[in-house]
Amino acid sequence: MKYIRLTLGGLLFATGIIFTILPGSILLVVGGLMLLSYDWPRARQWLKFNQNLMSKGARKLDRFLLLRKMR
Repeated sequence: MKYIRLTLGGLLFATGIIFTILPGSILLVVGGLMLLSYDWPRARQWLKFNQNLMSKGARKLDRFLLLRKMR
C-alpha cells in the first residue's frame, strides 16, 4: 500500500507542477503532497506551506471582489 501511495502521490505532484506551469490546476500538487505527507515529514511541511499560501490568496481575492462589488 505504501508503494502505491508514494507512486500515486509522486505522479499527482509531478502532473500538478506541469499543469501549474501550463494553464491548469494547482490542486493536483496539493493532492500529491497530501498522499506523500503520510510517509515523508518534509512533504507535510510543504503541504502546510501551500495550504497557507492558498488561504491567503483566497482571502485577498475575496477582499478584492467585495470591494469591487461595493463601488
